[in-house]
Amino acid sequence: MRGEDRRAEILRATLEVIAERGYRGASLSAVAERVGITQQGLLHHFPTKEALLVAVLEARDAWDTGGSRERGEPWPLELYASLVDYNATRPGVVQTFSALLGESVTEDHPAREFFTHRYTSVREAATASLRAEFGDRLPGGLTPEEAAPLLIAAMDGLQYQWLLDPGAVDMPAAFRAFLRLLSRAD
Repeated sequence: MRGEDRRAEILRATLEVIAERGYRGASLSAVAERVGITQQGLLHHFPTKEALLVAVLEARDAWDTGGSRERGEPWPLELYASLVDYNATRPGVVQTFSALLGESVTEDHPAREFFTHRYTSVREAATASLRAEFGDRLPGGLTPEEAAPLLIAAMDGLQYQWLLDPGAVDMPAAFRAFLRLLSRAD
């Protein structure tokens, strides 16, 4: 197997193991076993568990955005809604992301820096998207800078509620309702 393909296989297996056991309960040996390689073979591709974790998180973001965030292209708000729709079809990935995000708020967590940087980047992207959609003021009077953290909070908060009670929370419908609120005047 080519190195690039093997790395992708390792990242998928890591997502599965973290979804099942959480980051702290996931071991390099469990990931290696799932991929069918030795732990030493795994360390050839990712020298530490922390490096593997960050690679998984970066890959997840790249899968979700198709690289558009890195190119600085503002997303239409409908694309955010499409991402929420897509996330509703993959609870394991959403659960892994949510668990890692929750764990990362502790000072010593290896993903803390990743998530801190990610949220800075995501807020900037959301600000650009809101500005492209509404200009310098949303209909309710908020600036794009004020509304961007709310947009991200709605997405992430809905994910937690949906994971806990999927029958009670229609994540895609609730997010589209939130977008309608953003576009309404007082």
